[in-house]
Amino acid sequence: MIATWKPDSTGVLRLPSGRLVRGRGLRHPLPDGPEPEFALYLLGRQPPAVSWESRWVRWPDFWLPSDRAAFHAALREALTRAESERVEIACGGGHGRTGTALACLAVLDGVPSGDAVRYVREHYGPRAVETPWQRRFVARFPEGAAAG
Repeated sequence: MIATWKPDSTGVLRLPSGRLVRGRGLRHPLPDGPEPEFALYLLGRQPPAVSWESRWVRWPDFWLPSDRAAFHAALREALTRAESERVEIACGGGHGRTGTALACLAVLDGVPSGDAVRYVREHYGPRAVETPWQRRFVARFPEGAAAG
């Protein structure tokens, strides 16, 4: 059986392919319901240990990923795993870094990069992707993904 999120659960984004990914802020309690099976954490310092498999990409608050190649690889893994697993993407507040990553994930799933911020704001949260450089990063994704 495929383990996935309920489409109407808090923070769940449906990608064009139908895959479901949950975004959230780590400063908030874990939502009710099943735990993630895989998580991608976007923080300036290493997150605390969790009981599910996770990957950390260093990403200071309000900025961009420190290692863009590692970020791109982690997103590809998250997208692949979301076919059959509960995948979560999270940062501190669940808006800027999480929204930016969800927008980049949407690009990998077929949303044109120029439409990805609007897509995520409409389907995930209106505050997603907080800064002008995060919006620019999404608009240039994935071309600039391997740059340091």
